[in-house]
Amino acid sequence: MLSLTPKDLPPRQLHHYLLGAVVPRPICFASTLDENGNSNLAPFSFFNVFSSNPPIAVFSPSRSGRTGNHKDTFNNIQKVREVVINMVNYSMAEQMSLASSPYSAEVDEFVKSGFNKVKSDLVQPHRLKESPVQFECKVLEIKQLGNKGGAGNLIICEILKIHISIDVLDDNQMIDQQKIDLIARMGGNWYSRTEKKSMFEITKPITTIGIGFDELPIEILNSNILTGNELGKLAGIESLPNETAVNDFKLIELSEIFLKFEDDAKKLEFSLHKKAKEFLLQNDLEAAWKTLLSFNN
Repeated sequence: MLSLTPKDLPPRQLHHYLLGAVVPRPICFASTLDENGNSNLAPFSFFNVFSSNPPIAVFSPSRSGRTGNHKDTFNNIQKVREVVINMVNYSMAEQMSLASSPYSAEVDEFVKSGFNKVKSDLVQPHRLKESPVQFECKVLEIKQLGNKGGAGNLIICEILKIHISIDVLDDNQMIDQQKIDLIARMGGNWYSRTEKKSMFEITKPITTIGIGFDELPIEILNSNILTGNELGKLAGIESLPNETAVNDFKLIELSEIFLKFEDDAKKLEFSLHKKAKEFLLQNDLEAAWKTLLSFNN
């Protein structure tokens, strides 16, 4: 493993490692105004939601790594402490990238990048019409993290109003994670896209408490077939199936496997672990456990 001490690295190299490792990063497409009412639009990937009650978002328009100068977004927020955070979907990607160009302060990136303005309800900066979700925010605090190139500036915002396109809502009026099709920053010139093939679902262990890895039978924990992810699924069960349930399942669902390998314990165990793997792929945790526990049962 490559081990590094940040203070020993050139800033550009450190920047590469940090932004290449912490991925994907959501994008804050920030709309601000200067004291004369001129619009600015710029994307930042040092961004996330840090609280839901109160609703707080934080992003960082860092100093230029080349010049050490502040971004126009930072300068604007110093004067007009309001911002609209616009989320970015795949259809906006190239225009958003264009808006990140180092235009002079008086240039309106809405115009340069071909985006349309929408008047906000509670704040002065405009919303971005094409964005699937727009957050109108007031700036609570600005925290500068340094005075050198690459230093961050935390813009701590309270979300005052949320606008969501009906095109990304499901039947329950909640955001559909496939419809919203957001993009995120990665290292270098790379982005990622939240399309269906790159997404997976894991049920949160909130209502139940899993038995944990330390309670897994040793022969299952040391399986050559099951992966760490699959063992994690198994360890998430609240309690193991009882012996009667395992025997019933063995007779009904696994009889062919037991008949085929009744004289070869190693092949039997291997086949049962493979079968359990299939059940885990189908998210049938109960069947997977019954299959595994049927060996030597």
